[in-house]
Amino acid sequence: MIEVSVRKDGIEVSGHAGYAENGKDIICAGMTALVQTLVKSVGDLTEDKIECEISPGRADIHYRNLSEAGTLLVDSFFIGICQIADEFPDHVRIE
Repeated sequence: MIEVSVRKDGIEVSGHAGYAENGKDIICAGMTALVQTLVKSVGDLTEDKIECEISPGRADIHYRNLSEAGTLLVDSFFIGICQIADEFPDHVRIE
């Protein structure tokens, strides 16, 4: 189960979906793509400061005082995460 924890100053994503074997799990791949795109987009497209620690099965993202553009990127990230969670509720949980 992948768990997404939302905080005022960041997001933590942890766990593995367990949908398929390593390297073939479309849920883990989708979640990873969304996390990496969020971090890179906020860093490249805004002046906002974002910090991220990524390791296998875990991403811990920290930010403060997001601009309007940064907030829009985080909101877009949540749209994608929610779509995956809605389609695969046995594998992704948002807290």
